[in-house]
Amino acid sequence: FTELVLDTCDLQLEHNGQEHRTADMGCKQLVVRRGQPFTITLRFSGRGYEEGVDKLAFNVETGPCPNETAGTRFHFDMTDCPEESCWSAVIQQQDGESLSVSLCSPPNACVGRYILTLETSTGYQGSSFHIADFILLFNAWHPEDTVFLRDEAERREYVLSQQGLIYQGTSDYIFSIPWDFGQFEDGILAICLNMLDINPKHLRDQNRDCSRRNDPVYIGRVVSAMVNCNDEDRGVLWGRWTDPYSDGINPLSWIGSVDILKKWQEIGCQPVKYGQCWVFAAVACGGGSRFMRCLGIPSRVVTNYDSAHDTNGNLIIDRYISETGDQQQGPKEGIWNYHCWVESWMARPDLEGDYDGWQALDPTPQEKSEGVYCCGPAPVKAIKEGDMQLKYDIPFVFAEVNADVVYWVVQQDGMKKKGIHSSHVGKNISTKSVGKDSREDITHNYKYPEGSEEERKVFEKAEHERKSIHEEDEGLHLKIKVSEGANKGCDFDVFAVVNNNADVGRVCTVKMCARITSYNGTVGPQCSLMDPTTIELEPRSENRVPMRILYEHYKDNLTPDNVIKVVAFLTDHQTGDVLLAVRDIYVENPQIKIRILGEPKQNRKLVAEISLVNPLEVPLNNCVFVVEGTGLTSGQQVKELEESVEPQAEAKFRLDMVPQKSGLLKLIVDFESDKLTGVKGYRNVIIAP
Repeated sequence: FTELVLDTCDLQLEHNGQEHRTADMGCKQLVVRRGQPFTITLRFSGRGYEEGVDKLAFNVETGPCPNETAGTRFHFDMTDCPEESCWSAVIQQQDGESLSVSLCSPPNACVGRYILTLETSTGYQGSSFHIADFILLFNAWHPEDTVFLRDEAERREYVLSQQGLIYQGTSDYIFSIPWDFGQFEDGILAICLNMLDINPKHLRDQNRDCSRRNDPVYIGRVVSAMVNCNDEDRGVLWGRWTDPYSDGINPLSWIGSVDILKKWQEIGCQPVKYGQCWVFAAVACGGGSRFMRCLGIPSRVVTNYDSAHDTNGNLIIDRYISETGDQQQGPKEGIWNYHCWVESWMARPDLEGDYDGWQALDPTPQEKSEGVYCCGPAPVKAIKEGDMQLKYDIPFVFAEVNADVVYWVVQQDGMKKKGIHSSHVGKNISTKSVGKDSREDITHNYKYPEGSEEERKVFEKAEHERKSIHEEDEGLHLKIKVSEGANKGCDFDVFAVVNNNADVGRVCTVKMCARITSYNGTVGPQCSLMDPTTIELEPRSENRVPMRILYEHYKDNLTPDNVIKVVAFLTDHQTGDVLLAVRDIYVENPQIKIRILGEPKQNRKLVAEISLVNPLEVPLNNCVFVVEGTGLTSGQQVKELEESVEPQAEAKFRLDMVPQKSGLLKLIVDFESDKLTGVKGYRNVIIAP
């Protein structure tokens, strides 16, 4: 017999893409998931394969120094009965000179770029042929994969969905912004793999780094570190929480991860300016999650409201507040209106006990972990149970959802008086629901109910005591309410609501003030102050004391976060005790309206009519609409309006689209101008095939 010579190889991209749920990745390369067979067709020149005469074997290699000991190189023969624990090749069908072969990796193989070669031998003659470069991903559909997720609806949401919602606002006013993760957009997978290849661990020891890429825990730590640039490691995003943003992009203006990652690649893997917590998390997901979803790890962005940053680990955040609402706090300690991180689903065979499931990963640079700005993966179960010694970074995340806030009232003479204030951190922990655009509250995954016996035991185990939760005065109660219509451009009222639950009357003084604030707790200029008011409270009665917040007083200083912090003080004349209430009020942006004109069908022209009414008393200048939607638009579309938009007038434009994909898609819009920034809107569009 003459030597067996390979002529061509059909990688069956369409078939394998459908079977492995990678067809939407848009790359012209074979992308498959580990532990699952994929089919290639070999076509030989001159003659076909002869069983018993010809021997066929394959090599797969990943990384710059592949070797079998490290698990980055494998040699395997054609076999009749494949083993699941190693690479295998099985003949499926022969048709003349064509031979269909089913190849399969073990479910614990390293992910990344691979080279596949074929070795043929006939008698003493042998040859080697390069077949293809391909990419191997984690497989949430395989029961033996450490990222296996049982529920199909969850796999579709947390691995395959390219669009989602991220929750922002305050614990009293929760809203979502749309986000385009776009993890399957053209070029994104290559960028994600490139990020792995320039991470410091890879540069220090390339072979060891590649050999550890079978472990989602390891990948999670690398991604958490590489999304930020605080270690000067060519990370993706530069964090900034205050103006100016003029040499970059205001974090509130981003609407998707694709643009960020492509910018990072274009400027030579230098940090993109600027990110804040939800941007870091979104990039890590599929954006934080984008990256993890892109590699096949189920991931979601979660938001923790009233999130603590406790630097000394004592679970106490001391806040010093003057009678005009000015605040001081310890270095770097504080309470953020909300904080976003990523949860990724994986097994934890590195830990003793049952800590499989959701793991918290936080790419926002806050504290160092093992010398690097990263956080996690921290098992959510361990956070709930107070198992502080386990890997990784559980005390930090535990504090984010469990710390106590102690307010000290700084009086005019400089004396500090401990205020009585009922406040908890870690509220309304939120993520997008599976398969629908509603909020799922997952607080119960992180903590037991406040005041429960289980919570007490967790704090005992974590060697902390609850110090402040039962201090509230049984007779007097103080809270802040806000009137309807806290809209940008409008005046609105807030109320100190005082309840006397005792059987005797009380005489009290109420003070109230308001200041501009940012979502990370930084307090700015005052925008309203109420003179002290003495009130006489009948037994079992309620009294409301109003304060007006004028647009004239907040318009020039309101940050793009749109938050005003209101503080109320209630001094009991009988006891001298001071009760505090603190509330962050979100000033609402106008709505973006999106109308879809035409028949929503794949590869057929569709028109979106996008509009917004200027609610302010002054014109809007330099108005820009930015629109994107995976499968709907060709990348990001930018429309700059030539004219100013007068008060109460409508900013409006029409966008032509030709949808490239079918199914439920999101059209996401951001509006920017000199006076209104970061205004978001979206519309779900069902595109018929």
